[in-house]
Amino acid sequence: MAYNTLRTEQDGPVLKITLNRPDRLNACPPEMADELFDALRDLDGARAVLLSGEGRAFCSGADLASSADSAITGGARSYTALQKHYNPMVELLAGLPVPVVAAVQGPAAGIGCSIALAADFVIAGKSGYFLQAFVNIGLVPDGGSSWMLPRLVGLAQASRMMMLGERIHGEEAERIGLIYKCVEDDALMGEANALAEKLANGPTVALGQMKQTLRGGLETDFTSTLSAEAAGQRIAGSTQDAMVGAASFLNKQKPQFTGK
Repeated sequence: MAYNTLRTEQDGPVLKITLNRPDRLNACPPEMADELFDALRDLDGARAVLLSGEGRAFCSGADLASSADSAITGGARSYTALQKHYNPMVELLAGLPVPVVAAVQGPAAGIGCSIALAADFVIAGKSGYFLQAFVNIGLVPDGGSSWMLPRLVGLAQASRMMMLGERIHGEEAERIGLIYKCVEDDALMGEANALAEKLANGPTVALGQMKQTLRGGLETDFTSTLSAEAAGQRIAGSTQDAMVGAASFLNKQKPQFTGK
């Protein structure tokens, strides 16, 4: 499907989505949030998603100037845009049943930071940085960053990012556990593509169950997590991939998973 603010490509089992407003550093208006929601809603058999930005930025933040709700101003406008456009998109992205890889070059700021961190794996080039710029304009972080940041890097670093508005560059982001990996800029897309392809050729159902258990475990107790693991094991253990994996292990062969 053709979009105004995105490019999408089905590359084998990987759905590649490129934020495509390079003249605006891929700033994300409500239209882009809606198009991203639509692109993610029907994976059409994709077993992994790769998110990136066209040009020299991943996403420089929200762009409310093009909001359809032009009669709404100030805080009410932001509230409406979040509830109608941005929040549903980020929630869908974070809860996808397949792995998501984000490749970040240049700024991932504001809602762009939230979009990147909602992925399961974030790879940044050395030019990449993560910025909670809201304090600089008298606003509060949104897009789920208030939930994600303290869980990724702890309260002190989350407070630093949110209350001081400091940029966290790629190498430091890897060091403090904000992202998976930082690489040279010219290696970014090669690394991200290789990781997305590896995940897409993995046991899709089992990976989806891992995602649910990992995120659920942040909110529940140990006993509940044990039960969730057992339930996930029952689901994953009934798949063809589990049978292939067991047979390959016994025969000392590399398993060829199909996602079923």
